[in-house]
Formats: sequence, structure tokens, C-alpha cells
Amino acid sequence: MTAVAFGVVALVLAGGFIDWLLMALRESTINAQIGHVQVMRPGYRDKGLGDPFNYLLPEDSSEQAAIAAMPEVKAMGARLSFSGLISQGEATVAFIGDGVEPDKERLLSSALHITSGEALSSADTRSVILGKGLAANLGVQVGSTVVLMATTASGGINAVECRVRGLFVTASKAYDDAALRVPIATARKLLKVAGSHVWVILLDHTEQTSEVLEKLRAQHGAAALEFVPWNELTDYYNKTASLFKRQVGIIRLIIGLLIVLSISNTLIMNVMERRGEIGTAMALGLRRSNIQRQFLIEGAVLGLLGGAIGAIVGVLLSTLISWIGIPMPPAPGMESGYTAEILNSWSLTAGAFVLAVATSVIAGLYPSFKASRMIIVDALRANR
Repeated sequence: MTAVAFGVVALVLAGGFIDWLLMALRESTINAQIGHVQVMRPGYRDKGLGDPFNYLLPEDSSEQAAIAAMPEVKAMGARLSFSGLISQGEATVAFIGDGVEPDKERLLSSALHITSGEALSSADTRSVILGKGLAANLGVQVGSTVVLMATTASGGINAVECRVRGLFVTASKAYDDAALRVPIATARKLLKVAGSHVWVILLDHTEQTSEVLEKLRAQHGAAALEFVPWNELTDYYNKTASLFKRQVGIIRLIIGLLIVLSISNTLIMNVMERRGEIGTAMALGLRRSNIQRQFLIEGAVLGLLGGAIGAIVGVLLSTLISWIGIPMPPAPGMESGYTAEILNSWSLTAGAFVLAVATSVIAGLYPSFKASRMIIVDALRANR
């Protein structure tokens, strides 16, 4: 029973820790870069990189206003993506940029942390915020003046001068090493275009994504708009989640084997010690099926008690550990560490409990079969 309880505790803690890591990665990605749903022209994801100006969305359209008014939508903002060169003095590096609506981005990019300076402001159109890595590569600080150069919609070269208003970091160091953001008015002036490439939608809860996505496609599908959920825009997250799920599956397999071996060993020893009782019961007319059922019930009871104890202890421990916090070093691709927690999930706890009971019953199959197939005379000799 103790072995079963320890197995369930281990699964609740390990699975809860991995679930929290995935949840934190998902939410930081959604709230720093992509939102829950992105609205764009059909074909933009496949061909927009080569011909970005042919897939622009209109400004202040009726569809945009209708989507923003949906009750599930927390915030919605337009973004204009572009790339080019940024220079300061004799230093010049390449960048990827987004023109954003500063007031709306305070909600859309809540996981984008300003490490120094300030966030963008709609009142300061000639400002720019840089990823911390990009600023280090360029050798600039808050207050520095930089020049952004990009190719316009007509194929020419245009440039604007901006003041560095702040530096930011996200969950991806690779993004921070190349990214910058400017007010969308400045981006439109630099590129000499109107409109935007995507409308980014932030919902109240991530779990609402599928429901809202169906509504959007049903209501606005005829408006030549494509609605892309966050999980189709995060290849890194999808691969990480797949890897972690396989790891949890291996942990479940190991714990299941440990439970089977420990309970099987316990019940086999139980059968050997109770041979006399088994022989006496069979001599008095107790059927073999009854003997077998008794040992199966014993295995199931061990699983039920051990699983229940393990589930309760696991939930209490995960709550305590989350309250204290788990100091974590920087993950690959990140510059700073963070404090992790263990996510209490009823589905995970219930799954661990069911695993304990199921493997306990499986573990009792062979001992119960062995007990029910004893020869009565040989079993009675054990009383001597």
C-alpha cells in the first residue's frame, strides 16, 4: 500500500510540474507574441513573407469592430509586420519588427516584460522598443537615437529616426535578439502603406479558443478572412508539449510496473503463508473462483487505499511546494530564471488514482490464480 501511495504521489508531483511548465510556456507565448486567435488574409501564412503588401487588412473595418465587440474578446489590436535594418552610428544590424497599437498592446502583450525604460505610447509616435538582445548587438540603450530602414510597398527604400523608449524580454531569446516594436502609425509611414497584416485577438481564457474560433468562422467566413488559433502558430510549443507528454507516459509506465511488481510480490507471499487456510477453505467446499476472487479483492483494496492516500498526499504536497515556489535556472533560449509551481489538476490526480487501482488488480491476477489452483492435500500439509 505504501508503494502504491508513493507511486501516486510521484506521478501527481511530476505530472503537475510538467503541466505547469507547459501552461506557463503557452500563456507567455500567447500574451507576448501571438494572442489566442489571429485574423489575416487567406494565404498570408504561406505567401505573405514573399509578398507581404498584397495581404493587408483594411483599417477600421466593420468586421474588425464586430469581432472586438464579442463578449469573449478581452482585447484586439492590429499589427503590421516588417523587416529591415536598424543602425546607430556605424553599427547596423537586421531586425524583424511589428507595428502595434500601443494602448491595446498593454493587454495583448502583458507577458512582454520591459526591463528598462517604458512601453510604447500612442502619444510618442517616433519611439521604438527593442529586444534586449537586439539592443546589445547594436550597442544602444534607452534614450539612444536609431534609424530604421525598410523596403516600401512601391519597392523603394525609406527610413525613419526613432528614440529607444525601452528594452524588453520574452520567453524566447531568439526573438529578443532580433525583434523590435514601433507604433503602427510609424510603421505605416515607414512602409508607406495603410492597414495591417493581422488582427490579434486576446480572449478571457485560453480554453475559450475553440468555441470562439467556430463562432468567428461561422459569422465572418464569407468576408475573405482566415482565423488561425494560437496552437497552429506555435511550432516550438507543440513539439515541447509532445516531448513532455511522452516523458509523462514513461513515468506512468515505470510507476505502473513498480506497483505491479510490489503488489504481486506481496500477494504471492500472502498466498504462501496462507496455504493452510486456503486448503481448509477448499476442503470445506469453497470454490476455486471464490478463492481467486478473494485475492483479487485484496489487490484492489490495496490499490484503492494506496491510491487514495497517494492522491491526498500528492495534492497537499503540490499545494505546499507551489506556495513555496521552485527556483528554476534559465531554460534554453532564455536569459533569466523563474519560479515554477506544480499545477493541481483533477484529471491528472484522477488518472493517477485509476492507474493505481488498475495496476493493483492486474498485479493480483497471477497470485489469485496460483491460490485457486492449489491441490487441497498439499495445501492442508502446510498446517503441520
